[in-house]
Amino acid sequence: MNDIERRIHDDRMDSIDEELEMELDDDRMDALIREATDAATATPDVDRQTYFRELLRLQGELVKLQDWVVARQLKVVVLFEGRDSAGKGGAIKRITQRLNPRVCRVAALPAPSEREKTQWYFQRYVQHLPAGGEIVLFDRSWYNRAGVERVMGFCTDDELEEFFRSVPEFEKMLVRSGITLIKYWFSITDDEQHSRFLSRIHDPLKQWKLSPMDLQSRVRWEQYTKAKEDMLERTHIPEAPWWVVDGVDKKRARLNCIHHLLSQIPYQEIEHAPVVLPERVHNPEYYRKPVPADMYVPQVY
Repeated sequence: MNDIERRIHDDRMDSIDEELEMELDDDRMDALIREATDAATATPDVDRQTYFRELLRLQGELVKLQDWVVARQLKVVVLFEGRDSAGKGGAIKRITQRLNPRVCRVAALPAPSEREKTQWYFQRYVQHLPAGGEIVLFDRSWYNRAGVERVMGFCTDDELEEFFRSVPEFEKMLVRSGITLIKYWFSITDDEQHSRFLSRIHDPLKQWKLSPMDLQSRVRWEQYTKAKEDMLERTHIPEAPWWVVDGVDKKRARLNCIHHLLSQIPYQEIEHAPVVLPERVHNPEYYRKPVPADMYVPQVY
């Protein structure tokens, strides 16, 4: 193996290591869950070899889908909803991991400002919708009103009812405009959320994920369940149906979600012209000035 081949190989391995780094994070979480719960009752994850093989294969298909979206100037919106710690973020990371951020981006909106509270409810979401050739993944969406806002009392009964009247028409309008709208609900059990919350409490690298609102979601589990059931019943429409992802096994959930997402958009592989690296131009007048030593980042490692 010559030097160029070695560098290409190392670059490929570094790309795979990105997923390994995230998996190590998962392993720490699993260990903390086992400490906090009865390990004998835990359901084993899909085996690692199968997981990596399928994940990399599916991510390769996502790249083909991305090319198709760009070539056909499609507009794709994917909503990710679910309880806190249900695995939405992990799935989104694996979907976007190999894609071009100029094509596929994530919209994760903060709480509305005072000005936004006076706007049409859907207004702040509309500005994040895709143009042709773009995919937008909403890490939580306009369904905040049907979930956290309802349970925590951040909206009135009249505002909630208006939301339920408006959202089917809003989504039908999006679909009529040419947007492909896909909605996922990540479902986990009471026990699984309890275990994941405990692991975050005991993991200093994960504690930032627990907000006071998240802790309240444990107290109000049953209220969130009622809100979820109403939401699915009233907003599951033919033009934009809900798809429920079983999220108890996070690895299976990621694979199943990506596999299903790929099935929702008929795509074909786009043929690209072979890429030829041009020869570098050498000019005898060119002189590369040395960089002062004190400008370099110290080589601690």
